[in-house]
Formats: sequence, C-alpha cells, structure tokens
Amino acid sequence: MPVPAEYVRSLHAYELRILLALERLMRRYQWVPLEVLRPATGFSESELSYRLGRLMAMDMVRYEKVPYEGYALVFNGYDTLALHTLTRRGTIQALGILIGVGKESEVCEAMGLGPVALKFHRVGQRSFQSARLKRGYMPEATHCPWIFASSISAKMEYDALKTLHPTVSVPLPIDLNRHVLVMSFIPGVDLVRATLEEPEAVLDDILKNIREAYRLGIVHGDLSEFNVMVDEGQCWLIDWPQWVETSHPNAGDLLARDIENILQYFKRKYGIEYAFDEALARVVE
Repeated sequence: MPVPAEYVRSLHAYELRILLALERLMRRYQWVPLEVLRPATGFSESELSYRLGRLMAMDMVRYEKVPYEGYALVFNGYDTLALHTLTRRGTIQALGILIGVGKESEVCEAMGLGPVALKFHRVGQRSFQSARLKRGYMPEATHCPWIFASSISAKMEYDALKTLHPTVSVPLPIDLNRHVLVMSFIPGVDLVRATLEEPEAVLDDILKNIREAYRLGIVHGDLSEFNVMVDEGQCWLIDWPQWVETSHPNAGDLLARDIENILQYFKRKYGIEYAFDEALARVVE
C-alpha cells in the first residue's frame, strides 16, 4: 500500500526537510551516516533524533547498523515526497483507494480536477536487474537505490504515454513526480477478468493499437491479458515502463512475444484462431 494519507497530512516541516536531505544524500550513500545528515538538516542532535524516530515509526525511514550505521529513505518516505509535491502543484487534492497491484507497481484512485489514477512504481531487485540487462535504460553505476530505479521506471512510462497519446489508446499522462505517475482514470477491467461479447473486434482493436505504437517507434515489451483494459468493447493498453524503441536489438523478439501472448489468450479463452504471421505482418506493414 502507498503511504497512508494521514501520515502525509501530519508530517512536520522538519520531517519533510529530513526526507529531502536523505533523498539528496542517498545519491552518494547507501546508508546516510548521522554525522552527515545532521549538518545537512541543520538540526540539533536531540531534534534530529526525535524527528527520525517519528519517521521510522511511520516506516518512511529505515536505520541499519550493517555494513555501517546509517539511515535510508524507503518507499513510504518517497511516496510522501511525491504526494507532497503533486499536492502543492494542484495536480491532486485527495488520495483514494488502492485499485490495482502489479509486479512492480501499485495504482490508487485520486482526485485532481477530476478522477485520476496514481501509479506508484515499485521496482525491486530482480526486476531492476532484469530491466538493466535486457533494456539498457537503467544506470550502469552499481549504486542505484530501488527508489531511484522506480523513478526511472516511472519516467520511462510517462515518456511512452506522452509519445503514444492520443494516437494509441492509452491513459492520458497528466503529471509525474519521482516514482509517481498521474494519469487519466480508465474505466473497465483488465482483459483477463472480462467476458467479451465481441472478442474478435477487441482482438482487432488490440492489434491495431500495437501497430500504431510500432509506427510511433515503440514496442510495449510486456504485453499480455493482464495489461489490457476493456470497457464496453473499447480497449486501452496500459503498463509501459518496459517499452523499447523499434530500433532496439531486442525489439523484434519483444514484439513477437507481445503478439503471441495476446493471440494465445484469445485462442485459449474464446477459441479464436489467428495466424501469428498474419498478425505480425499486420503490425509491421
């Protein structure tokens, strides 16, 4: 779950300053030593100790003794910084319920000028290494905490949506801060949970959107029945942080896998036979 809204509302200005200092210093330190954090915040030892205690109680900051004593910002703290910024900008006014959990993200309802969706990217060690090896958009440096890897992931998805919308049926990107992507709220359900009245038409629509994305130079890279949403026959392709350019060395393999995943799902659930070669030719024509 993202950080509780009441934690964000109750955060003291001193605690916000500590979170910002930790975020800055974690570019250099895996665990920020107290003797480095104290001058960065300008607080007395007793004030800093009290505020760190509150932040640890809210699971925004973690303390470790190994490999050396220090403090680190964790996802609740990073959530708080992002939500604080998005609220100050006027992008969001209220945080709603959790509506989706994926391998690398959590999605919540929120209210901005209207209903929006907030996607909190949560890149973990396995997914981070996989993305770094296969897609090449993660930094080569060995020191990259998961919160910053998640920020890169969110920026990747935001860039894809900016390129694709409105030509491809994807959510409208509204704003981005750190690892949190704000986008239009999409009605409906995941394809895997839907029972379609006209599955052939939906399959055609999905292939059309894959083709339009390809023409814009983008391959989804992780497409399946779990990241297509449908509502009354309309579909949206979601979850784009692992996209690659069509010029990427792995683009052909990833595109083939995307198409095969979709075709196999429609064959398995609806008995629709669609030749892979025909579908691929339709996309890359």
